[in-house]
Amino acid sequence: MTNSDALPESALPKGVRDFLPLKAAKVEYLQQQLRQVMDDWGFRPVITPQLEFFDQLEKGLGGDLHARAFRFDDRQSGRLLAFPPDITPQIARIAATRMRELPLPLRLCYSGKVLRHTEQQAGKNREIFQAGVELIGLGQPEADAEMIAMAIECLRRSGAKDFTLDIGQVEFLHGVMDRLSLSADLARRVAGAIGRKDSTELKALLDEGEVDEAAREEVLALPRLFGGREVLKRAARLVKNQRSQQALDNLTQVLALLDQHGISEYVTFDLGELRGLDYHTGITFQGFLQGYGQAVCSGGRYDGLMANYGSPAPATGFTFDLLNLLFALDRALEDQVKPETDLLVYACKGAVVRAQHLTPQLRDAGFSAARDMIDRSIDEALAYAQLMNYRRLLVVPKGEGPLRLVDPGTKQEDSLTLTELLQGKEL
Repeated sequence: MTNSDALPESALPKGVRDFLPLKAAKVEYLQQQLRQVMDDWGFRPVITPQLEFFDQLEKGLGGDLHARAFRFDDRQSGRLLAFPPDITPQIARIAATRMRELPLPLRLCYSGKVLRHTEQQAGKNREIFQAGVELIGLGQPEADAEMIAMAIECLRRSGAKDFTLDIGQVEFLHGVMDRLSLSADLARRVAGAIGRKDSTELKALLDEGEVDEAAREEVLALPRLFGGREVLKRAARLVKNQRSQQALDNLTQVLALLDQHGISEYVTFDLGELRGLDYHTGITFQGFLQGYGQAVCSGGRYDGLMANYGSPAPATGFTFDLLNLLFALDRALEDQVKPETDLLVYACKGAVVRAQHLTPQLRDAGFSAARDMIDRSIDEALAYAQLMNYRRLLVVPKGEGPLRLVDPGTKQEDSLTLTELLQGKEL
């Protein structure tokens, strides 16, 4: 079976794709592994709609997601509808309205597709498979540490070996940027240079504004503040504003908790990191696998989002981009995911009725089985079985004769009775 997972580019809109059985099986496997971790940690599933009224949805969308939502008119209501570009705001709405009378904290999990407008360039997905968790009602550092630890466990359970979680802190950046008296345009360009870690451009941009020396020193330190735990100590020496210092205290507390979990070896810090969504308010993090340049998961604290739906509460969570996780682990999953069917039931001439009765018996006994309904030779059936990943061809003769179990690849075969097969003789 071909490993191609998409139709020709011209057959589908850019940014969406088909998944054939092998790739689809890998996506399902990853979903199952993540869901098992979520179950183990006490998170319960909710299912969100794929359409919302835009005036309700936009309450939870920052500027970055607001512009990326697909919108259209609803003929029934006359209101504007949207495909959600992210599931977290939907969870916030549900928790703040449908579940507002329940005691906190709420531990909720989900999986589903979202749609986002993307730039006109190759490789950008408009259809995103998300699977994630939201922990609502806890503002303690322990809750942030739990999200990071859980994301690491999800990566381990998925089969990832060489990975890191990059941790940032929105408040640390805000503390530094607050000291700058820059125009909106210049502030945006400064933020871009920080994100690109371009110290040369950053210096030139700061020269355009009136920035005092202390603030300038803090900003110029940002592109260098990434690495291991030593980054926190270095940042404490370089950055003196109170808001950033409080953010560093928060990060230090979380790191101590990750040490207790025994997982701090997977963690790096990037205090000049600007990635994330507008609704994040504290710690943010992203997961990266060695050799794959895009984040496979992202998360962080969003203490202001619930208030937008009328029920203020602290919250944190994370989501996995299942397609990025699939592409990062594609080869490693070959040994884990083999979409096979146990038996293709082939009827010799005059044995169709016997094969029809036998096939459901095989399923009742725990085998996956399909009957070959096409009139063809055994060799043709074997070729089909090999191509379509059947483990064995079960040849059913006319009358009460023994069954033949044939390996489609090696052509080796065994004779056995129906009783032997149903009692679990290994294929």
